[in-house]
Amino acid sequence: MKTVIKKLFYLGVIAFITNIYGQKVDSNQPQKAVWKGKLDYQFVPSIKEQLQNKSFTPATLGRDDFYGKDKRAKGNKVVPGKGLPVGLDPLINKQSRAPQKRIKSTSLTFETTNSTSTPSDPTGAVGRNYYIASWNKAFRIFNKDGTPAMPEASLATLFPGDTDGDPIVLYDSQADRYIVTEFEDDPNGFHVAISQTNDPINGGWHVYSATSFQTGTFPDYTKFSIWSDGYYVTANISASDNAGNTRNGQVWVLERDKMLTGDTSASIQAFSLPGMATNGFYSPQAFNVTDGNLPARGNATIVYMQDDAWAGVTSDHLKLWTINVDWTNSLNSTISAATQIPTAPFTGVFDGGGFSNLSQPSGPDIDAMQATIMNQAQFRKFATHNSVVFNFVVNTNTNDKLAGIRWYELRQSGDDQPWSIYQEGTYTAPENRHAFGASMAMDAAGNIGMGYSSVSSTERISLRYTGRFNGDPLNAMTAVEELIVLSTSDNPAVRYADYSHLTVDPSNNSDFWFVSEYFNNGSRSNMVGVFTLTNPPGADVGVVSIDSPKSGLLTNSEQITVIIKNFGRFDQSNFPVSYRVDGGTTITETYTGTLTQAQTDTFTFSATSNLSALNQTYNIEAFTELPTDANNVNNSTTAQVFNGLVTCTPTAGGCTVDGIKRFILEDINVDDGNDGCNSTGSVTGYVNRKDLTTDLDRSVSTAYTLRAQHNWSSNASGESLSAWIDFNDNGNFEAHEQLIVGESFSVANTLQEFDLNIPQTAPLGSHILRVKAMDGTAGGDINDPCSNYDFGEVHDYSVKIVDSTLSTDDVILENSEIKVLTLPNKQYQIELITDYEDLISFRVFDILGKQIVFNNIIKQGNKYSYSLDMSYATPGVYLIKMGSARSFKTVKLLVK
Repeated sequence: MKTVIKKLFYLGVIAFITNIYGQKVDSNQPQKAVWKGKLDYQFVPSIKEQLQNKSFTPATLGRDDFYGKDKRAKGNKVVPGKGLPVGLDPLINKQSRAPQKRIKSTSLTFETTNSTSTPSDPTGAVGRNYYIASWNKAFRIFNKDGTPAMPEASLATLFPGDTDGDPIVLYDSQADRYIVTEFEDDPNGFHVAISQTNDPINGGWHVYSATSFQTGTFPDYTKFSIWSDGYYVTANISASDNAGNTRNGQVWVLERDKMLTGDTSASIQAFSLPGMATNGFYSPQAFNVTDGNLPARGNATIVYMQDDAWAGVTSDHLKLWTINVDWTNSLNSTISAATQIPTAPFTGVFDGGGFSNLSQPSGPDIDAMQATIMNQAQFRKFATHNSVVFNFVVNTNTNDKLAGIRWYELRQSGDDQPWSIYQEGTYTAPENRHAFGASMAMDAAGNIGMGYSSVSSTERISLRYTGRFNGDPLNAMTAVEELIVLSTSDNPAVRYADYSHLTVDPSNNSDFWFVSEYFNNGSRSNMVGVFTLTNPPGADVGVVSIDSPKSGLLTNSEQITVIIKNFGRFDQSNFPVSYRVDGGTTITETYTGTLTQAQTDTFTFSATSNLSALNQTYNIEAFTELPTDANNVNNSTTAQVFNGLVTCTPTAGGCTVDGIKRFILEDINVDDGNDGCNSTGSVTGYVNRKDLTTDLDRSVSTAYTLRAQHNWSSNASGESLSAWIDFNDNGNFEAHEQLIVGESFSVANTLQEFDLNIPQTAPLGSHILRVKAMDGTAGGDINDPCSNYDFGEVHDYSVKIVDSTLSTDDVILENSEIKVLTLPNKQYQIELITDYEDLISFRVFDILGKQIVFNNIIKQGNKYSYSLDMSYATPGVYLIKMGSARSFKTVKLLVK
């Protein structure tokens, strides 16, 4: 919650904005700036000074109320059956037939954080002396060897009182300055911090704020770019100005020259994008200058994709706009009409426009980040031409969903000349993995580097990279894919990353620094990988992964199995491979086979390791020690394994008559009531019965009856019981998930009843139920689900939370009415008349249950309305659902 002081600080900002034109901006005609204003300024002391005077704000875990906010207000309007191609993307054959070249593996990898919001919004930029990484509501500055130059810091360190997130980091190479940005929701706007000097730690920061520029409109998903005459900002924003004119997207230009010097008179101008055909999500980007070689002032370009699967788009193409800013007289500032560049057909739609798209080994399908020009569109000048490269995700097979990356290089013969497609390609990952979430740039030699995320139903999220060498056959990535990091756990949420970021090192103009999101033992983390497009060295071997042991009930003689790879050009054999546990004694053995170039092999050490201590996490490091190795960065890898079940497994000193000798909850009915210990494996008093499950209805008003029995006859009331349900499925049992709190038994040798109340807000689906019963007069804590205890038992079961009220007669929407108005040419107006007020979703499913339309809609008057175009859809019966996450109305639609 923002402070009163901060609100007063920004009250003056509202006054600076002047809506200077009452023009119509929805037609594809050149336009002037729609308004101008003055940026608000404050100076923020250096990080070093803040650390010294203890005003430094350390990073904290991200703010959950921003979970799902960005990118969720609206999606683009998808027309079922409309759009080409049908089946395979037409460019994937060019990729599959292109010759492939091996490239050098990463020269540096390091983790920037393992504590973020959901999603993490990974971003970072490399400068001449530092790398600045940022994520949702925090940042950190690193030395260029990957070591931290400061502690993790809240964004409030740069923006006092603000930690809203969605940061973007830039390095202005021509000015040798570092830039960190974030958006703002109270009041709406964004902030930009520019380092006062080329030292972002010892120098102060010029901080500029643009807030309250659109009453009631939040500038979601902001993206920032460097150009010769300004810093350009785009956002997912669509609203009406004060004159009631529709603004199809927004672009803001900030006065770069003045901001670099800390001039308090720096200003801002705003433009609308004429002729952009989209109805929901807006994600254009301005071209960003990669290096310090700026183009001539003016003629900044904005690019966006246009998908013919959307309403209002007749063919797949790119749209470009040119902006010229006059900082002296804003009446002379203009944005051009949109220029249309035809492309090879592509399908940028997943699941009808929904946000749950790509399968992983476990957990929900994750967001592919569709309809987005990915961060950033990177510009570079050459002696004979100018180039820009950018990408977005596409569905490369509409019959069998597979995400790939559609990428472009546009060229112009010189500044202020027309742009045209020089090459376009669709990249797909090997092994039928999805490729998405990419960021790309071009080095000084004209080579293109591209980092991206990959995932499949059998392989966890990984960060990888590829590229192409200047002069290679056009329209394909010619570098063999290389791995940066493979996640050790799956994403527990639909949201993923929101973007990635690749920048080029200005020190050599050849190193690509890529950062994105992966999952490390359950933590949402960000990893940087540094690579160049060069041939691999002659001698280079390393450990790719540690495949066993896995977390579970471990023994005192666990075998260590690793995957080793020859990254170099020369065959290698008879080289040492080593491992150590928790930094202890190094075990070294010899790989006696022969690894040819690019070959991998499995190696199992003959010496085993004692990992038998219960409830302990072991850190295993495995590495090669080739004496002539030319690249030591990829020699080693680490893994953490936990001895115990996935959930904590407390152990008892004894449990003959204590604990649970019989248990009944709805369909679960186990044990015969006799004395003895229930145990799984060697863990005394812990029993894993997660394979036993029952349904619990969250909508019932009365408590469920949980029945349990213990057999301590001499002190029946000395035994007590607690119960938890892991509603958030994170493997922990938090205090708010405890449903029975240390209640005492009153009888022994017979079943006793306990009330189990299921919250009405409990998330649907399967969760772990933990029940702990113990002797309360001995050692142990009945209200700690993980601690050991003297006498008793812990049981784990599964429960499935259901809600019998979720139907077309839903309680929340029981007074609602859904109507289908049939219009000519298979057009339909779907209306939900209701007292409900919040955002709802609109979904259309075909007869096989496949989601073909998804969008979020807001209420207009007394109803929610959606114009559905089924003119391209196959005749048949469809199901329409409108409602909230908890409840909805359905209606069948017959399309003839």
